[in-house]
Amino acid sequence: MGLIQMFLNLTFPPMALAFLAVALPPLTLMKMFGWLFHFLFSENMRGKVVVITGSSSGIGEQMAYEYAKRGAKLVLVATREERLKAVAHNARSLGAQNVLVIAADVSKHRDCKRFIDDTITHYGRLDHLVNNAGIAHSFLFEEATDPSHLPHLMDVTFWGAVYPTYYAIPHLKRVCGRIVVTASNAGWLPLPRMSIYNAAKAAVINFYDSLRIEVGPAVGITVATPGWIESEMTLGKFVDKQGEMQIDEDVRDAQVGPLPIEYAEECAKAIVNGACRGQRTASIPKWYNVLFFYRVLAPELLEWLSYLFYVRPVQQQPLSKTILDATGAKNILYPSSIQ
Repeated sequence: MGLIQMFLNLTFPPMALAFLAVALPPLTLMKMFGWLFHFLFSENMRGKVVVITGSSSGIGEQMAYEYAKRGAKLVLVATREERLKAVAHNARSLGAQNVLVIAADVSKHRDCKRFIDDTITHYGRLDHLVNNAGIAHSFLFEEATDPSHLPHLMDVTFWGAVYPTYYAIPHLKRVCGRIVVTASNAGWLPLPRMSIYNAAKAAVINFYDSLRIEVGPAVGITVATPGWIESEMTLGKFVDKQGEMQIDEDVRDAQVGPLPIEYAEECAKAIVNGACRGQRTASIPKWYNVLFFYRVLAPELLEWLSYLFYVRPVQQQPLSKTILDATGAKNILYPSSIQ
């Protein structure tokens, strides 16, 4: 076995690179034609059924409005029923043909089965499943006072996407439907103070990359990887080290720091456009993509910069918050609606 591995170590890399050099030009050409086709003939969502989890605020709420403008029939899912009713009212005024509101906890598989079953009972079909629900935290891993609350972060952010997908796939296959996933660039960009959230989003990305192979062309999958987007998270709503949900602007300032925040409306528009055009991925804003090359080519540099800005204390606070306070950039970088 050792000789076989030695042989593969010597021969496989050059053979794989040679194959890539041959395959890349025609593959690039095919992708260009595919992009052009989907750009010209975007999926018509009028009358189609869309389930959106985590749709009571932020990106999920704005995606509900984007699908509503396209004349879709909506199923809005979140734990806050009253807030969902307000979103449903807005969606109807924007053109949604019908809106069904379902209060459910995506971390519970029975709730996920229920809202998928209710969708089929009410509409008779399912065309897009949008898995958007998730919760984040802002504390160093060693600061967690009780590790027993950590699985809940994974339950909502990872299993909260897997469970609805499991129950929806048979219905999506019947109509060649699509799964749209709000992951995060935190799935490949290591951000301190968010280690469990990062792990959950990395699991989401890898799960759907694997599922894409399993379901083949029967179900399309679009994975969105937003950066910092206008949402309750950028209001400072994080799970704290005691496992409680808190809103704290100082925490927000330290965690987000001097990075600009994109509007949720623009993010939702880019995701829905990408999904309707059959894109595999959607990255918002696109400038974050350059950091992926840092992750691959210079991970030590990326780790050092992250440590410097978000971990190493300066006057008992992270450098990210020090810069934000010193420059007075908050009013410029943060959308006014989340001040």
